[in-house]
Amino acid sequence: MGGVRTALFNYLFAKANNGEFLLRIEDTDQNRFVPGAEDYIREALAWVGMETDEDPWKGGPSGPYRQSERKPMYRQYADQLIEAGHAYYAFDTTEELTEMRERLKRAKVPNPQYNAAVRMTMKNSLTLSSDEVSARLEAGEPYTIRVKIPRNEDVRFQDIIRGWVQVSSVQLDDKVLFKSDGMPTYHLANIVDDHLMNITHVIRGEEWLPSAPLHILLYRFLGWEESRPAFAHLPLILRPDGNGKLSKRDGDRLGFPVFPLEWKDPSSGEISSGYRENGYYPEAFINTIAFLGWNPGTEKELYSMAELIQDFTLERVGKSGAKFDADKTRWFNQQYLRMQPNDGLVKQVEPILSAEGLKFEPSQLPVFVEMMKERATFVPDMLEGRYLFERPSVYDEKTVSKKWKEESAEIMLALIEAFGRVEPFTSEALHEAFNAFLAERELGMGAVLPVLRVLVTGKGMGPSMSDIMAFIGKDETLERLRVGVQTLSHG
Repeated sequence: MGGVRTALFNYLFAKANNGEFLLRIEDTDQNRFVPGAEDYIREALAWVGMETDEDPWKGGPSGPYRQSERKPMYRQYADQLIEAGHAYYAFDTTEELTEMRERLKRAKVPNPQYNAAVRMTMKNSLTLSSDEVSARLEAGEPYTIRVKIPRNEDVRFQDIIRGWVQVSSVQLDDKVLFKSDGMPTYHLANIVDDHLMNITHVIRGEEWLPSAPLHILLYRFLGWEESRPAFAHLPLILRPDGNGKLSKRDGDRLGFPVFPLEWKDPSSGEISSGYRENGYYPEAFINTIAFLGWNPGTEKELYSMAELIQDFTLERVGKSGAKFDADKTRWFNQQYLRMQPNDGLVKQVEPILSAEGLKFEPSQLPVFVEMMKERATFVPDMLEGRYLFERPSVYDEKTVSKKWKEESAEIMLALIEAFGRVEPFTSEALHEAFNAFLAERELGMGAVLPVLRVLVTGKGMGPSMSDIMAFIGKDETLERLRVGVQTLSHG
C-alpha cells in the first residue's frame, strides 16, 4: 500500500505539472531479487489506472529502465568520485567489519558505524600505500568503494514537505557506493540515474529521509548540484491506532489487506490478500491512499483520478504520519459501488448468484441490483437479497421475539386478504394498500411492518417492502405470508 501511495503521489504531481511518469526497476541488490515482483508492480499500477510514460516494457529515450541492465554506466562515476577524493577503496573483510563494530560497542559508542572517526583504523586506500592498493587491485582482491563523508559539516537542503532539513555529517557513515560484486548500491545508482534521466523531483517515503544528506553530498561531489532534483519525503502510514508504522502483520491481525493485489511469496509460499481480490474497486483504493497524508483543504472526499490530478499539490501533503482507517476504506468502496451503472453491477453479481444455485430471469437483475446496492459495501453483499429468488427457510429470531405478538397472526391473515385485492401488484399500489390497511385498523407501522418483512424475507431489515413484494410477485408474496403465519403460530 505504501509503495502504491508513493507511486500515486509521483504520478499526480507529474501529470498536474505536464510532466512524465517514469517507472524504473531498482534491482541493484540481487540478494533481494524476488521472482514475479516486476509483473506484480506492472499489474498493480495498471489496476489502479496509473499509466507510465516510460518503463522497462514500453521503453523510452532514457532506457534501459532496469538498473541491472544499466550496470556498465555506473563504474565511471565511482571512479570519478575516487579521483576527486570523495570516495575510496575499502578492502575490509566481513570478519574485520564485524570486529570493528564489536570493538566500538565495547567502547560504548552508541551507533557503531564506518565513518570519519573509524576509517583511518581500517584497511582501505586511505590507510594503505598507493603501491599496496594497486597490488591488491591487480591481484583481484575483493573490495568495495565507500563515499568519504566530510568531517563536521552541516548538510542542508530544502524539502518541499518538511521545509529546511539540516544534518551534521558527524551523524553520517561512509556508505558503500559500489559493491564487491560489481554492482552499485542504491545510493550511487539512484543519483546517477536521476541525473541521466533528467528527473526533476524525487518524491519518496519518510524512511529515506536519513539517506537524503548523503544524496545531497553525492550531487555536489559529482558536480551536479545545480541540476539536482527537488526532494519531498512523504509521511509514514500509521496503524489505525496511530501507534507505529503500518505493517503486513497489522493487516493480518485486524483483518484488512495491505497489498493492492494478492501476492504469493515465491520463497515461503505465503499468500497475502489484496484489495482487488477482496472486492474493492480501484477507485476506492486510490481515494484511500490519496488521503493518507494529503488533504485537499475542502470537504470533498470522492475523487476521480482526473480530479486528483487537478487538485493535487505537494504543499498540501502533511509532515505527520497518516493513520490508516479500514472503515473509511470500506466506506469509499460503498460509495463507488453505489455509483456503478446497474448494467455493470449485473455483470458482476450474475456469476455470484449462479454459483449459489439461485434461479432468476436475466430481466430481474437490473431491478435486483438497484434494490440491493444501497445496502452493500461489496458486490457479494448483495447476496443478502437472496430472498428475492428463494423463500426464507428461517426467520430472524430477534425480530420474531420482539414483534410477533398474540394478535399478529390475525393481523397478517387480514393483510393477506388486503394484498389479494391489489391489482396491479405494483410497488405504488402495495404502498397505498398497506397504508390504507394501517389506517383502517388504527395500527402503527411498528406493529405490522417488521412482521410483514420477516415473514416475506426472513430478515429484520432490507429494502422497501412494497418493492420486494412487487419483485417476487403476488402469488409468491401471499404464499410466503401464509407459510410464515402457519410456521410462527405453531412455533
